This record gives sequence, structure tokens and C-alpha cells, in this order.
Amino acid sequence: MAATESVGTEVSFVRKEDGEAAAEEQQVVNPWEVSAGKGGIDYDKLVDQFGCQRLDDALVARVARLTARPPHRFLRRGIFFAHRDLSEILDLYERGERFYLYTGRGPSSEALHLGHLIPFMFTKYLQDAFKVPLVIQLTDDEKFLWKNLTVEETKRLARENAKDIIACGFDVERTFIFSDFNYVGGAFYENMVKVARCVTYNKVVGIFGFTPEDHIGKIGFPPVQAVPSFPSSFPHLFSGNDQLRCLIPCAIDQDPYFRMTRDVAPRIGYQKPSLIESRFFPALQGENTKMSASDPNSAIYVTDSAKEIKTKVNKYAFSGGQDSIELHRKLGANLDVDVPIKYLNFFLEDDNELEHIKKEYKEGRMLTGEVKQQLVAVLSELVARHQRARAQVTEEMVDAFMAVRPLPNMFG
Repeated sequence: MAATESVGTEVSFVRKEDGEAAAEEQQVVNPWEVSAGKGGIDYDKLVDQFGCQRLDDALVARVARLTARPPHRFLRRGIFFAHRDLSEILDLYERGERFYLYTGRGPSSEALHLGHLIPFMFTKYLQDAFKVPLVIQLTDDEKFLWKNLTVEETKRLARENAKDIIACGFDVERTFIFSDFNYVGGAFYENMVKVARCVTYNKVVGIFGFTPEDHIGKIGFPPVQAVPSFPSSFPHLFSGNDQLRCLIPCAIDQDPYFRMTRDVAPRIGYQKPSLIESRFFPALQGENTKMSASDPNSAIYVTDSAKEIKTKVNKYAFSGGQDSIELHRKLGANLDVDVPIKYLNFFLEDDNELEHIKKEYKEGRMLTGEVKQQLVAVLSELVARHQRARAQVTEEMVDAFMAVRPLPNMFG
């Protein structure tokens, strides 16, 4: 499909049933709000509206060939499902040229939930597979502007979140983590104002949906998230290499920032960033609900104990099983709405085991309780492993990752 880049962030459409006009269903996807109708997010409509491209089997196979390693389960299962110019990144890598990675986190809470880990788990795979540098932006300024938090609190949360990010296993010799409050200035700020001058008020409203009631801090923020896509924003890393390409792994709700960035980049002399974009990680109660820090039972957090994980999965994870054992044995489970299956799709590594569970569950031979038991085991191991790694992260390690210094093994 053609990758025409749209500025809209809302997808609305009308379904026709039996020749009659159905009520309009609207899905809203932007960096601060994700909502949909009863059917959940329509990713096909989202791809068409945003103008990105589907990530097909041929591209996944090419990644595997170029990296000489199996593709990450997020790739082979279509969790990262869309892209912008990924083929161009692979072209230059095949020619022996390099690129860098950029991803980020908005530090608004003390602890991350499993959905927050998705981009970092995948970014670590990309860093290891391609052996390229990585910059990680902590948008503490954004959270000050959008949340009821003080500057001091967002800066503290940025360091705490950095510890969870470091615990994912990133290489300190190829990784620079920075908070906006501490780093923005100099060349970074120069690029910000270059971007700002290219984006009109009407365009930023069209892209992000700002209203007259939004304060000007929100309207002025998008260039801050845009310019890590440009290597000249990091002169201590990429001095003299202003045309180095950038690949951004992120959830698809971040796409509006980078549609804007890709529109502006050639106008100020830079390469367009490429993107590889993921589906959303569902709340325990299902895809039509939202994970929320105000409802700790809506998500599994990296601070949860094994007992808490078991309780949350058994009590709150939405099931696609039938109401009775007899009916379940007869009809089987609806895998399309079953949250334990969706979570296993994210986190169970063994493809054969996953397919076996799905087949047995769908045909009624495996019960909901058995699937949940499998999920509890997988999540308990994942979270315990993360907690052990997190406990080893010291303040000195955070300082090392956030130090403004050349990376000694940047492309090693």
C-alpha cells in the first residue's frame, strides 16, 4: 500500500448491517488517549488512517537473515505489526552502513506494568541483533505538563523508571538514557526550534487534537519528542554524522509525533526517521478497558509478588471460556477475547507450546483455569527475573547510563 502520511489521529467509520446504517463507532488513538468501540481497536483502519505500512512475513524473514538470529516473538507473532521505511533501514544495514535506535518513556508512575516493558524488551533485541547505539528519552517535562506532578517528582520518577529500563539488559557501552529536564539545551534545543518553526498552530492542532483550553506548554511540546530522531541532537555521540538514520520502536499511539517529524525532517536538512510499531497491550479486564495506575488490578506490575500475580490473573483476567464446563467442552473458548491467551501470546517464548495451548483451549479440552495456571507460571517467572535484575541496578549505574559521554563500543 502507499505510505501517504496523514495528519489525523482519530479513526471514525460507520458499519452497515443488513442494509441499515449502524451507529457511528469512533476509535481515538493519540499519545494521550486510546479508546475504541465494542470490537476493540481496528488496526487495519488505523494503518489506513495513519498511512503506515503492514509489516509482512517477507520483512520479518529479512530481519532474521540479516541478523543471523531468529526473529523476536513480537515480530513473528505480529505484535510489532506496522512500520514506516523499515525496508530502507534494512537496505542500508545490508550495504554495511549503520543506524541508531531511539525509544522513550514518560515517567508518570513509580512502577512500570508489563505493557510498559514491551518496547524496551523489543528494543533490547534490536540493539543486540544489529549491534547499534540507542538513545532513550525520559519525558519528565511532558509528564509535568500533562499530569498533576511537580518538576521534582517527575525527575525522581525518571530515575526510578530508568532503573527498570536498565534492568531489561541494555548495554551501557551502546546506550544513552537522558531526561529532558537535565539534557535539553544546546544542539538539542536548536533542533527543537527548527522543528517548531516548520509546524503551524493549525497543523499541530490537526495532528494532536489540542483544544483552546489546552495550555501552551502542551502545544509546544511535540518538537521535544521529535528531535531525538536527528543525530545532531546528540553531538557527544554522533558529531559529524548528521545523516545517520534512526529507527524508532514504539506503540502505534506515538505515531502522530513522528508523522510530524517525518514531514519536517527534509525541510531542515535531516533524514526521516523510520518506525516499527506495536499493537497495544490489553488490560486484564479486556481490550475495551484501560490499564490505569488508579486501578492496580487492571495490570500486572513489575513490583507484584507471585501471590499478587496469581490473584490478579485468576480474579480479573477476562476469559473467553464458556459459562459451564459442559458448555465449554462442547463449544470451546473464544480466543479473540481471552486475555490469558493474549498475554501468553506476548510472553510465552515457545511457539509450539503456545499453539498447543490455543488449540486445546479453543476445542474445549483445556479449561480456563488451566490456561490461567500456565499464564501465572510464565508471568511469575518473568516478573521475578526482572525484580532480580532491578535489585542489581545502583544509582552509580543510572549515572553511567545518563552521563553525557561518547559511547566506547557504539557500533561494536
